[in-house]
Amino acid sequence: MADGILYHNPRCSKSRQALELLRAEGLSPQVVEYLKTPPDAATLKKLLGQLGLGAKDVLRKKEATEAGIDTEAGEAALIKALAEHPIALERPIFVHKGKAVIGRPPEKVLEIL
Repeated sequence: MADGILYHNPRCSKSRQALELLRAEGLSPQVVEYLKTPPDAATLKKLLGQLGLGAKDVLRKKEATEAGIDTEAGEAALIKALAEHPIALERPIFVHKGKAVIGRPPEKVLEIL
């Protein structure tokens, strides 16, 4: 059984560092390459609840602008846009035992263990 879920982008150094930290702790998280397998709107809503954040809080502004996302849109519109353009989602996100954290800096993933 996996030790949580890591929404991961292997091209991102912070995401790779977070995965290394988790493995160094002896964990084997389920790795979801969210650019290949994007979370749907329902999953994003659940993640936001676990993070205690709104959609604006998990937007990567540069990528959102490049994807044509209106960063001032309402919550539902932003969730829909993130589901359609996962590149604009902040990374990595680690989920463990019902809690989630954005791994920036990567050491933050250890806070919810």
